[in-house]
Amino acid sequence: MDGNGRWAQRRGLPRTEGHAAGEAALLDTVEGALELGISWLTMFAFSTENWRRPADEVRYLMGFNESLLVRRRDELCDKGVRIRFAGRRDWRVPKRVLRRMDESEALTAGNHRMTLTMAFNYGGRAEILDAVREMVSEGIPASRITEAALRRHFYIPEMPDPDMVIRTSGEHRVSNFLVWQNAYSELVFTDVLWPDFRREDLFSAVCEFQGRSRRYGGLRR
Repeated sequence: MDGNGRWAQRRGLPRTEGHAAGEAALLDTVEGALELGISWLTMFAFSTENWRRPADEVRYLMGFNESLLVRRRDELCDKGVRIRFAGRRDWRVPKRVLRRMDESEALTAGNHRMTLTMAFNYGGRAEILDAVREMVSEGIPASRITEAALRRHFYIPEMPDPDMVIRTSGEHRVSNFLVWQNAYSELVFTDVLWPDFRREDLFSAVCEFQGRSRRYGGLRR
């Protein structure tokens, strides 16, 4: 979900207004995904690199994400959406935000229509590093380190690899998002800034995905 700051600056607004405007995009995209029957949707909400942003913007994002959960989790629960969080739950995340995350996961744990994963304080490299550290701390010998074993130590081991990754705002890189899991994902790049993104843009991306040939290193028969 990229382009919030640029969206605000083009309108002469503070960057934080772009983050606030992105809420409508998130909810409409979730609605569109539900219409399509998508069972897993992951949003990159806050990266391990985002701590480098100005302190006032980081404080705003922490408070905004907390209030977003409080405002929207009941609505999402009513729609059958299960909320999960992927990322480091370390000392940098305020305890009140961690409590809201735990509450939201507990409230929606019994839902099965769609899993909405929020990648929060998340980095793809950090996830792999944390998984390896956990395996070492458990004393797992090198001979037993396999792709499946590594995956079991990811933040959400049961999360399937994404079929498609959409990057908004005209950027053409994955920026440390699910770097292990998206090895064979189809990448779709759009110039639309995230606050302007709507379900129609999701539908367009899915149509593009459906027209692609996925061979996973083999030959199409």
